[in-house]
Amino acid sequence: MNNPSYRFETGAVTHSGCIRDHNEDRYLSAPSLGIWLVADGMGGHFGGDVAAQTIVDKVESVSRASSAPDLHARFHDRIAQANQDIRDHSARNGGATIGATLATLLIHENYFAGIWCGDSRLYRLRDGVLTQLSRDHTEVQELLDSGAITTQQAQDWPRKNVITRAIGVQDTVDMDHVSGSLRDRDSFLLCSDGLTGHLEDDELAPIMRGKSSQAACEALLDETLRRGASDNVTIVIVRCVHKTMVSDDDVSGLDHEGRPA
Repeated sequence: MNNPSYRFETGAVTHSGCIRDHNEDRYLSAPSLGIWLVADGMGGHFGGDVAAQTIVDKVESVSRASSAPDLHARFHDRIAQANQDIRDHSARNGGATIGATLATLLIHENYFAGIWCGDSRLYRLRDGVLTQLSRDHTEVQELLDSGAITTQQAQDWPRKNVITRAIGVQDTVDMDHVSGSLRDRDSFLLCSDGLTGHLEDDELAPIMRGKSSQAACEALLDETLRRGASDNVTIVIVRCVHKTMVSDDDVSGLDHEGRPA
């Protein structure tokens, strides 16, 4: 097993939202492999959903890793394959821009890594404090980082949703990552921008606290739908529980993959 020290309570939801006519988001929850991800497709009828599903299918084919570096290597290999497959699909559709943003959580034993490309996000809730671990690959984030605009100006920036990186749009993949050690009761939130386009960071943790992973996902989705859900919405929450510090009752109701039974 990849993760002998931890058990995982995983929740997940995906929804087309209130305006879009189909859902281009996909997610993967594979606790036995130590992999969770959200992929937000772009490309409309040319195949944004195909791009996102290609990523899921490739990553899901990873076999169990022997170490954290091995898990990294296997994951990056599958993303490179997915990138090429998406570009081939684009070529068959007249060179249309097709791709997907990506937020991924990898866990091996006591180690975690967050890997992302685009504006799908990864957060960690630890000791009641929610921290965004990823950093958006968007034009507006670059302008904020350079000091060209203020946070207030960014709220209404006309090109706010323009991303600067995605899987499938370039010959090579350019992803960022963050890593660290797990702690008991850490929770990770992975989401497409359909969630964060309607809820601010300081609104997420109060909705998550005190709920199971699945209930928290559903509560976040319900609030997003209540606010109009102008985009597809996908949410994955992973709660990590140290095996030596948990009774069987704490993880009841979960199947062998860490999902609600």
